[in-house]
Amino acid sequence: MKLIVASIQMDCILNDKKANLSKAEEMVICAAEKGAKLIVLPELFSTGYRVEEQDEALAEPIPGATTEWMQQLAARYGTYLIGAIIEAGENGALYDTAVVVGPEGYIASHRKMHLWGDECKRFKTGESIDVVELPFGKIGLQICYEIGFPEMARIQVRKGADILVYTSAFGRARYYVWDIASRSRALENGAFIVACNRCGRDKDSEFGGLSRIVAPDTTILADSGADGDAVVLAELDLDEVERMRRTLPYLRDMNRKLYNDKF
Repeated sequence: MKLIVASIQMDCILNDKKANLSKAEEMVICAAEKGAKLIVLPELFSTGYRVEEQDEALAEPIPGATTEWMQQLAARYGTYLIGAIIEAGENGALYDTAVVVGPEGYIASHRKMHLWGDECKRFKTGESIDVVELPFGKIGLQICYEIGFPEMARIQVRKGADILVYTSAFGRARYYVWDIASRSRALENGAFIVACNRCGRDKDSEFGGLSRIVAPDTTILADSGADGDAVVLAELDLDEVERMRRTLPYLRDMNRKLYNDKF
């Protein structure tokens, strides 16, 4: 089965949802018109990342206004759309949450479980590692820093995921981590990686870009540079997942008893 996917690399304007959604819409339309059926936006794409003073004011329920905006785009272009926003959760708790929508509406969300640096002062942690079933297969959904936690990817793959999606605002100073981890998660799981990252700067935080789509054998099918907005597109041959898992049978040969059968 063939599937066109897109990773949207964009700079964001702090505290300006209207401007960010307008830019994101143009880029999503560009990807959809080129045939993308799965389109990923960066972490906190609607608000910018360094909005800690405005977290409560900018937070939204899910579903909410931004989720509905995503739903409308997905329905108009017959695609599936993923992006992370600040979620207003239960009892005043805030979460860094990735949302999945499709032509049929809101589908699922993932609350970031592994928080980077001062994010623990802003957000509560999620508690569930799930997969999302879409018409073309199951995806594992993660956020930014979680790309460095291979256990999450392995659990999602064991639950049936063939595509691992990372919506991110990953720092430029650690570009080497992004480069190695995105390819490692592909190889060790025999999975496709859609790694979507911010570019530009918020305050003193500089983001690394380098959005990419990686094949199960670590081939980079498409990527962007470190700077500038970009629509990164690639066609996936999903049959490559099974072929790669036969070539490198890590999933078959792992001794799950050593992990108390958690994987």
